[in-house]
Order: sequence, then C-alpha cells, then structure tokens
Amino acid sequence: MEPEITQIEISTNSDILRTEETIWFIKERFRKRLCHNLNLVNVSAPIIVPDGTGINDDLNGVEKPVSFEIKDIKDRKVSIVQSLAKWKRLRLKEFDIESGKGILTDMRAIRPCEDLSPIHSIYVDQWDWEKHILPEQRTLSYLKITVQSIYEGIKATENDLFNFYPDLSPVLPDNIHFIHAEELLRQYPGLTAKQREAVIAKRYGAVFIIGIGATLSNGEPHDGRAPDYDDWSSLNEDGYIGLNGDIILWYPVLQIAFEISSMGIRVDKEALERQLKIKGCSDRKELFFHKMLLNNELPYCIGGGIGQSRVCMFLLKKTHIGEVQSGIWPDVIQKQSEAAGIRLL
Repeated sequence: MEPEITQIEISTNSDILRTEETIWFIKERFRKRLCHNLNLVNVSAPIIVPDGTGINDDLNGVEKPVSFEIKDIKDRKVSIVQSLAKWKRLRLKEFDIESGKGILTDMRAIRPCEDLSPIHSIYVDQWDWEKHILPEQRTLSYLKITVQSIYEGIKATENDLFNFYPDLSPVLPDNIHFIHAEELLRQYPGLTAKQREAVIAKRYGAVFIIGIGATLSNGEPHDGRAPDYDDWSSLNEDGYIGLNGDIILWYPVLQIAFEISSMGIRVDKEALERQLKIKGCSDRKELFFHKMLLNNELPYCIGGGIGQSRVCMFLLKKTHIGEVQSGIWPDVIQKQSEAAGIRLL
C-alpha cells in the first residue's frame, strides 16, 4: 500500500515563496516514499560527534571537518559531522533493528573544503539511511534491488510534483541503467571519469555506476571513497570488484551529469581490513568504531545518503543549488547570479 501523503495548499504570492513551498512538498513526499520502499523508520541525528572515535567520516580522504571544544566538557574535542555512515551503523546496533528494517534521518553537515559551484555549497543536507541486512544479502543483486527502490521513489515524487505543477514536466526515464566503473572505462578509455559520467548519464538519463573507490585497469579509481564504510573491494557476481556506487542523473537544465546519491553495502570485517591496508591507514583498527566492527559487534548493513537540495534542484529545474538552500556565497557568485536573474535563498 502506498504511504498516505497529504496535499499542501499552494501559495501564488511570489516565485520565491512557491520555491520554498515546493521544496517542502518534495522533501515530505520523497521521505515518506523512501521509508515505505526500504522499510525505514525516522530517527533523530547529531550535528556533532566526538573526535578520536572513528565515527566521523573522511569521505574520500581529503576533507577536513569543522572541530571545536565544548566549554563544559573538558579535554573533549568534537567535530561537525561530514556524513553519518558509521554513526548509523552504531544506531542499528543500539536500537536493535532487526534485519530487513532500517533507519532514516536528516543529516546536516558543513564541508568547508568544498569547491563552490552551481551544484556545490559548503552546506550538505541529506536523507541518510541505513538498513540491517543478512550476510547472504551482501550481493550485487541486492544492491541493485535497493537502488531500483530508491529510484522508483524519486520518479514517483517527480510525477507527484507534475500533478500539482504542470509546468514541471517529468524527464526521468522509466528505469535506471547499471554499469560498473571498469566497464564504463573500457567503453570510453580516452575520457576522464567525469566525462565518462556525462556521456553515460546523457545516454540513459539515469545510471548507477558500480565500484566507486576501487582501482581500475588504468591505475586510478573512478572516484575517491573512504576505506571504512562502503565495500568497494569485494568481488561481486558480475566478476567485477565493488558493492557500492553512485546514482547519477542527466540534468538537461545544466547539461551535466548530476550525482544525487552515494551508497553501498557496508564493509564486513574482511573488507575493512583489506581496504584499510590498501589505503595505508591500518592504524584506524585501534579506533572505537573499527574495533567494534573487527570484533563482529556491528550488524551487516547497506546504506547511503541522498542529497536533499540536489533532488529539489533537479525536480524544480533550478540552475543553482543556492536557489533551493540558504547559504553563504562569495560576492562574485552573488553578482553573477543577480546578473543572470537567479535569486539565491
């Protein structure tokens, strides 16, 4: 049965107000569909986590978290989260979530090292989800089924939006295409990773690129990935390495490949040890989170993040992410946007 979703009353006072209302329309619709499709329950999330525990994520290994000290908690430094991949796995254990069920939360993060662009800001808002699975479900087949469930939710939300706003015509294809990063490299060996993404996304409209983080035949990974949450080094049933990937859509407004989600089956003990060694950071084995995982104290799971502002930007056909989230921008970007008739929130 489809989740019950209440229609909202739409104001026509101004374009900026309509944008704000449709943002919440999209967020509420998609959140309910995601919970329904993946069997998730909403939980609260932290904005900070303690340093020195291994709970915070370093994403592809180069980002620096915002850290500070709390006056009333001496000798304890904390950092604003960059994602909640490892925190969510701890929550699955703490809440004793049974297999087949999971959690969903609103993640809010600050990534000050981000290069600002029409699709990048220092503020990150995601639907962060994590689902307890059985060991035998750590397969490419299960990963694909999950991706299809997420994509169905996005496409259904696009259709919901069109029903209330006929000017926002659907553009997503009926199905999402799957391809491994190595296969994509072999098809387009003369292109960079980002160029390959653009070609395949434009060709199919929606694509899931498998195996993000593993070294390909050209000696480079398709893109970076931290070693301690996604499993990008295990052999899958297609004969390639990787049980993770990115959902990428073709965005006709900007004529670009548009990543909206990074996700995957999470590392087990063997994959964690292997990936820490590959990345040269086996010293992390002594951290709180990593010790628990190596002692088989954490559940097997699959999870990821889905960009809230990215989904809203795509469905509302905006030209700048600052049109769907409040942010701070350099004067030059402010002036360029004003000159182009773009109103940043």
